[in-house]
Amino acid sequence: MKYKIFSTLVLIAILLSIPGSALAQDYYFRLDKEVIHVYWNEDGSMSLDYVMEFYNDPSGHSIEYVDLGLPNYSYDLFSIQADVNGHSVSVSSSDYEGSGSGVAVVLGGRAIPAGQTGTVHVYVSTVSNVLYTDTTDSKYASAVFGTSWFGSAYVYGSTDMTVVFHLPPGVQPDEPRWHSSPSGDWPSEPDTKLDSEGRITYIWHNPDANGHTQYKFGASFPKSYVPESAIYSPGFLERLGIDEEDLMGLMCCGGIIGLIAFVTWGSVVSTRKRKMKYLPPKIRIEGHGIKRGLTAIEAAILMERPMDKILTMILFAVLKKEAATVIKRDPLTLEIADPLPENLRPYEEEFIQAFAAKRKDSRRKQLREVMIKLIKGVSKKMKGFSHKESVAYYRKIMERAWQQVEAADTPEVKSQQFDENMGWTMLDKDFDNRTQDVFRTGPVFVPMWWGRYDPGWSRSGSVKTAPKVVPASIGGGRSATSMPSLPGGEFAASMVTGIQGFSSDVVGSVTDFTSSITNKTNPVPKSSSSGGYRSSSGGSSCACACAGCACACAGGGR
Repeated sequence: MKYKIFSTLVLIAILLSIPGSALAQDYYFRLDKEVIHVYWNEDGSMSLDYVMEFYNDPSGHSIEYVDLGLPNYSYDLFSIQADVNGHSVSVSSSDYEGSGSGVAVVLGGRAIPAGQTGTVHVYVSTVSNVLYTDTTDSKYASAVFGTSWFGSAYVYGSTDMTVVFHLPPGVQPDEPRWHSSPSGDWPSEPDTKLDSEGRITYIWHNPDANGHTQYKFGASFPKSYVPESAIYSPGFLERLGIDEEDLMGLMCCGGIIGLIAFVTWGSVVSTRKRKMKYLPPKIRIEGHGIKRGLTAIEAAILMERPMDKILTMILFAVLKKEAATVIKRDPLTLEIADPLPENLRPYEEEFIQAFAAKRKDSRRKQLREVMIKLIKGVSKKMKGFSHKESVAYYRKIMERAWQQVEAADTPEVKSQQFDENMGWTMLDKDFDNRTQDVFRTGPVFVPMWWGRYDPGWSRSGSVKTAPKVVPASIGGGRSATSMPSLPGGEFAASMVTGIQGFSSDVVGSVTDFTSSITNKTNPVPKSSSSGGYRSSSGGSSCACACAGCACACAGGGR
């Protein structure tokens, strides 16, 4: 009898010494794919459609519940529908174990076993109090959404994630504005299309996201498309992103001043980057087919190249057409041909007219108008065509142009190919370095118009003292007009400094110059870090790092 008691006690002691994780399995899964549709309805409410594809790890517990964080408590529980692999299941608010507001999908007999996959679909018909006044434009509503997430102890691996905003019916292509994208490998701006109902959609896709991070997305659109009563007015603490119940927790985090400074800094950086995006949103509305026939300068607009580079491209175009001559580099001064050639394009004529102005501020103002008209013209030409396909088409033209230059067997042919294809090669983001690499060694036989670009070059037969002019003929042995040359390195440097000259002298600050154009063609949206936090689905867990303490608490569950 004593032996049995002793054996029992030893067995109990052994069992108690085994870690709990060895006695009971916990949730451990991958979220392989997640697609979220966010509908901003005409009554000012939000509808959500989640599709989540899970792989339950062989070591994990059967997935019996899936927690889904919601933006706030203003949702209709009885309107929520859920299914697993197409089979309806129930939804419960009392079984929710995440932080903040949310519901639990009760899989019941449809639980996902260890080592198996399953698709969970949840549709939330109505969530209210999700729109705020845009802090940069009181006539606009701000719509911000943050994804629900799972605790990092439960989910591992990467997630192919897609978030789709469906803007209210009736919103026009040139009216809405997207907010800055989340950090990580998200695209800097969403794809824009029309859904089956003709509503504008913003689509963000990241094949390498994860299920334990909350990602925030935002858009702004005119308030006139939703009832005025649907615009939520938060209190002071809520505008700071602070829940009154979490104020003590926030204080324990400390460093609230540092938090505000960090958020402000992030907003400034993202806004500065956004100022360079001058293309109007409607140009990205998905059309069909490639828009062929654009000039290299128009293609540069389509590809949203820097303003100083585009202006330099126009300068070279008017020099080639003998419409102007550079008589002084610093400050850049042009001698305008009289009469002007008849083959000038409208933007080339307006460019020349701008340089007729004596004052820098007047010149910049006119150049700004040149670019605004050019952007609007390209936008009009792109109507009905695919922006993405067209950009890819002109990028291929650019690469073929470089290939022709780089494949040339002789300096003469290389120089000729570069002259003929220069407009297209300048589309390259790495034009400066690539030009210097191509012409690093050997002579460059300068084109006929070079004397109109370089004031120190030969005019009327006179020759610049340095570098030395070396006569050479174009073509493989056949008679051709002799042309001067200069060292390749100097030629490349002259091309690069030409672009830099526009930056420093003609337009001043490229950021400020571009921003003044963006304000007309694609107004800068409000940063998603200012206001509207409560409209985000989830927000950070209350136990998160200080940088997230100002978020609404929802998510972080199983």
